[in-house]
Amino acid sequence: MPLKYNVMQEQQKQRVTVYIDGFNLYHGLRKMKKTDPDWQRFYWLDFVKLFDHFILPGQTLQKLYYFSAPDHDSVRSERQLALFRANKLMGGERFEVIYGKYYKKKLKCKLCTGRYETHEEKRTDVNICAYMMSDCALNKVDAIMLVTADSDLVTPIELIRRDYPDKKLRLFFPPTTGSRDLVSVMKVIKKEPIYLLSHKQKFINSVLPDIVSIDGVTLTIPQKWKDPYIASVSSDATAATVMDIYAKHFGTAQTIDCNHPNIAAFIRDLNRFSSCPNCPTSP
Repeated sequence: MPLKYNVMQEQQKQRVTVYIDGFNLYHGLRKMKKTDPDWQRFYWLDFVKLFDHFILPGQTLQKLYYFSAPDHDSVRSERQLALFRANKLMGGERFEVIYGKYYKKKLKCKLCTGRYETHEEKRTDVNICAYMMSDCALNKVDAIMLVTADSDLVTPIELIRRDYPDKKLRLFFPPTTGSRDLVSVMKVIKKEPIYLLSHKQKFINSVLPDIVSIDGVTLTIPQKWKDPYIASVSSDATAATVMDIYAKHFGTAQTIDCNHPNIAAFIRDLNRFSSCPNCPTSP
């Protein structure tokens, strides 16, 4: 009798599905570690466990979709795959990766005016939208946890609110990210976004073991993620590098005021276009 009661009680709980914009989350963590190196350890994270911490009474986390794309760099791709496999081992059927794709893109460098090739992730926002709308239409979900700062997802949120008013929706901003458009649309449904940056302890409690071993399958944290993060250049070296590059491109070696608006804009461009192979390494 107690077992039957527990099963019925579980069936009555709200079914929660998590939809994670992996690109947003990863780059939020990457940016945060530059301020607080401790955040690097959260690259090796049990995603199901993390969002289990946000489950409300009367709810159960039934599924977590992680939307990403296979990295075009083979070394980074191996680390990414190790993370996904470890999460699959730990989360089982509750964890699933939905892949988009990286496309090559040519850009013009604002510093040297040369053209170079980079990669841009595509399909993530469309995939998230499609899966959320499909799950609502097929009544596979009662409550949505959406992890993103991409304002392209305003429209599906509005549609879910209009066409499926019984579905609950909570929005989570990855560390260091946010979106005014998303904040505005959430205010309409009287829900404040949750800033993951304010929940470091939940991240700490959700770090995967260095070695994950289940049913004869063993996975180990990539060494690069295990090693302490050390900034590559000091602030003095950064200032010197900026002056060298500025002098090279603008023909002057005068003392540079990094707070001057023109110089500040130059530094932003330097950081933004640091992937240009024709320019010196960005600080």
